[in-house]
Amino acid sequence: MFPVLRSNFARLLTGMLFLLAGTTALHAASGGFNAVAETDRYLASLSTAARAKSDAYFEGGYWLILWNVVVTFVLMALLYRSGLIVRLRELAERFTRHRFLQGMIFIALYTLMMWVVDLPWDYYEDVVREHQYGLSNLTTGGWLGERATGLLPSLCLGPLLGALLYLGIRRFPRRWWVVAGVATPFFMIIMMVIAPVFISPLFNKYTPLTDAKIRDPILSLARANGVPADNVYQFDASKQSKRISANVSGAFHTIRVSLNDNLLNRSTPESIQAVMGHELGHYVLNHVYKLTIYFSLVVIAGFAFVHWFFGLVHRRTGAAWGVRGIDDYAGLPLFGASFALFLLLATPVTHSIIRSTEAEADIFGLNAARQPDGFAQAALQLSEYRKLAPGPWEEIIFFDHPSGHSRILMAMQWKAEHLAELQAVDAPAATTK
Repeated sequence: MFPVLRSNFARLLTGMLFLLAGTTALHAASGGFNAVAETDRYLASLSTAARAKSDAYFEGGYWLILWNVVVTFVLMALLYRSGLIVRLRELAERFTRHRFLQGMIFIALYTLMMWVVDLPWDYYEDVVREHQYGLSNLTTGGWLGERATGLLPSLCLGPLLGALLYLGIRRFPRRWWVVAGVATPFFMIIMMVIAPVFISPLFNKYTPLTDAKIRDPILSLARANGVPADNVYQFDASKQSKRISANVSGAFHTIRVSLNDNLLNRSTPESIQAVMGHELGHYVLNHVYKLTIYFSLVVIAGFAFVHWFFGLVHRRTGAAWGVRGIDDYAGLPLFGASFALFLLLATPVTHSIIRSTEAEADIFGLNAARQPDGFAQAALQLSEYRKLAPGPWEEIIFFDHPSGHSRILMAMQWKAEHLAELQAVDAPAATTK
């Protein structure tokens, strides 16, 4: 784990030094092209009001990271003090004496209960706040419908995976966190295989992209970079939000290249190519599998933290709360709260891991699609809900993608280094016109 983190941290420090130190090389770009000035021009194209709105939305998300954990612990305390969790365990035990089946029943009932308990907080986060900033297209009824739809895969997969986890805890009480961590990447791969086929279509309609002017350059880009795609799909994300998005999802035979209708309707062909170049980069650079390894290591560390923190709390409250031990299904709320606390503390690490792969995909996309201005325009669109120009440490801690400023500066630097080539390509087109 530590070599991985050192590698990501080294990339991060390099980027910080590049941004904070001299920009002489950028100012001295070929042909009089000034990458810094062009970056500033793009940044200035976003109005003061739009930028203030975006900053306020994103900075509010910093507090939500903390408040989500606080709400988790408050709900946990209420569930234990009310005795509801113990009664839920007793109900599962009355159904059957088989421990594994007890776990599946308990976790299914717990999932249903928490679906209701979390409703007010989720409504604020997903509906009230999103509409407050003009980012959601969902009505309250539409949101409830999607939330009910999301309950279906949770009930199908959650009880089985949870019962397997508790089986591991009972079999390996001292080192269960190692066993669970080692098993994690296999479950991640399974989820990646089934998600595009069984889960994503529950929320959006996927149809083949028929516009040849958009589809054919994407397929050409895919073929040129060894991506096994024979079609491009579009999905109706506009029913949910105004955000542009695309992805290369799945694993093995379920690989799918998709882009949403917001990207199609709101972006230029150049921006679409730039975004798809980035997404194809994730596939070519094997980010799915690398992130699976990285986050499996994070999960192992998280489970180790849970093992320690659960024991610490249980020694003080176990008798009062009626929890027999970490292998007791009634300990699930404390287990979940412990892991949520770990993820809060690990936020800079997890964000930095993701951000480093996103930066790699950015560079790949620029080299593959060769659309620096399209890339900069897409970065501006993403800045409708991401702070455009954060401070260096703010970006390290809170950003799981490079900031708009970092991305546009990268694109303009790339353009400065390839200006003669881009002008040579544009010259025949201008002559033809």
